[in-house]
Amino acid sequence: MATTERPPSTSRLRAWMLEGLSDMGKGGGHTGPHAEPEPPHQGQRWWRVMCLTGVDYFSTLGYQPGIAALAAGLLSPIATIVLVIVTLAGALPVYRRVSEESPHGEGSIAMLERLLSFWQGKLFVLALLGFAATDFLITITLSAADASTHLVENPHLTATLHGHQMVITLFLVALLGAVFLKGFLEAIGVAVVLVGIYLVLNLVVVIVGLWHVITAGPVVTDWGNALTAEHGNVFVMIGVALIVFPKLALGLSGFETGVAVMPHVQGDPGDTEQRPAGRIRDTKKLLTTAALIMSCFLITTSFITTLLIPEKEFKPGGQANGRALAYLSHEYLGSAFGTVYDVSTIAILWFAGASAMAGLLNLMPRYLPRYGMAPHWARAVRPMVIVFTLVAFLVTWIFDANVDKQGGAYATGVLVLISSAAIAVTIAARKAGQRRWTFGFGAIAAVFLYTTVVNVIERPDGVKIGACFIAGIILVSLLSRLARAFELRVTSVTLDPMAERFIRDMASRKMRFIANEPGHRDKAEYRDKVEQIRADNDMPEQEDFVFVEVTVTDPSEFEAGLTVRGEVLHGRYRVLTLESASIPNALAALLLHVRDVTGCTPHIYFEWTEGNPFANFMRFFLFGQGEVAPVTREVLREAEPDRSRRPRVHTG
Repeated sequence: MATTERPPSTSRLRAWMLEGLSDMGKGGGHTGPHAEPEPPHQGQRWWRVMCLTGVDYFSTLGYQPGIAALAAGLLSPIATIVLVIVTLAGALPVYRRVSEESPHGEGSIAMLERLLSFWQGKLFVLALLGFAATDFLITITLSAADASTHLVENPHLTATLHGHQMVITLFLVALLGAVFLKGFLEAIGVAVVLVGIYLVLNLVVVIVGLWHVITAGPVVTDWGNALTAEHGNVFVMIGVALIVFPKLALGLSGFETGVAVMPHVQGDPGDTEQRPAGRIRDTKKLLTTAALIMSCFLITTSFITTLLIPEKEFKPGGQANGRALAYLSHEYLGSAFGTVYDVSTIAILWFAGASAMAGLLNLMPRYLPRYGMAPHWARAVRPMVIVFTLVAFLVTWIFDANVDKQGGAYATGVLVLISSAAIAVTIAARKAGQRRWTFGFGAIAAVFLYTTVVNVIERPDGVKIGACFIAGIILVSLLSRLARAFELRVTSVTLDPMAERFIRDMASRKMRFIANEPGHRDKAEYRDKVEQIRADNDMPEQEDFVFVEVTVTDPSEFEAGLTVRGEVLHGRYRVLTLESASIPNALAALLLHVRDVTGCTPHIYFEWTEGNPFANFMRFFLFGQGEVAPVTREVLREAEPDRSRRPRVHTG
């Protein structure tokens, strides 16, 4: 029969798209998604790594003051002070504790994952991944939209580019995807330059803005009088600011990214993998310094933008909408400085999208392949870049490339992750017996949960987008798990000395195993099992067997190593005991391992399981049990295409 060869161009394209896929090696063995260890990372000084997270965190100054003014009006500075208090007294302590509990960049999701097991734990993590995807993807689309706003509203370009914001935003998103398709290396040096220039330019704008506020006569007095006329006394103002504060939650972004970049922090020479004390200490410096810098800028920028920019300019269509500080830079420092500020803002916003894309590409493979909930091609970077870019196109189109419309979705993703972090550290403190910290973190968690609920009620777009991501992730994950149900997913097999002795003794004759579901494990159980197998398969008395018993641990786990222990029961019955997430996978892996180390083909004997085949398959899929014999045979068939080398499965 003639075979059709794949065109060379198609093969090259496929190889390029799947470059780096962990199981594309030349060896035919099964490998896990993390089989190839990453090269050692030398690390960078903490302040340089701060700039890497700062391209996401500090870039929010490009749109935060405008969003705050639009949400809080004249109360924007007071509401921003509330935000800063929550940042320094709430989010910062929480993430300093997260850096202690999760020093390898896993973040609060990993902390909560350790608290829950089985399917409820997996589904909970998938839900958090949905909100994390919301956070990172909206970072890409919102940053691109605000970058295009700065470009379109520049006095030199507005006549040419006005009305083309959607096209420009899509182009920036596509350009970001193209960079990652080519191959993106996180350049901390680039982040340092961008953040340094951007913060210096913002400092100039803040100083000039404050100077105009001080020298412009009754500006502060007029603002105070307007506040009093609108809200009455100071207590009412504070109360309203507390109510309005959730709308300003965008200013809390950056903490989850700050923990995610922990592996880049250099630490001390004496740091160990188990306890990298220097990295934890310097990450706390990173988080604290970034929070203090951002807090100073948030307060000062909200103050000068509220007092110096007419209210109408903040509204959709206004010149300060989405670009309040850029408006001030053009107004008070001239067109040339304003253009430089616009270029700097566009660059850091675009790089914030790159940081978010890198976060997505690092986050999803950390969990989904481990759960068996990622398609085969999802282990490669380039296909995932295409998927994320297309989703970003869709989100940009849905929100019409509008910064204000995306603010709610972004804030929801940020707040859900911070709330989960606060809950995680509360539980960690309680388990450590730290009553004061438990109470304190519990109060912080309550504040963030309140903020999240208020934000969801007032701006439900975020939770809708998050729910769509969660539904999509769960659907794709379950379909992937079904498609990979019969995949051999044991990463390694280790035999203890007694188990090795059993295998060595059997290698001199026909190797026969009996799969046994352990019950009372008394003498009668093993005797009756042997007699039943001999009767069903018409075997003589002298045939010898070794029992194999698998105990299911967490059936929701997908990949794990296998440890086999041998024991002799009742003076004559040899038993191999295993613990695994799936009985058929454990048995198949053991048989293949025995074949490889002895060169002999093992035989295994089962009794048929009674019941509906579909119900038995669902028991296997969800609980690792069910109809063991045919599933074991199917796993072996997929793992070993050569029938002559495949271990034999017998049922009776």
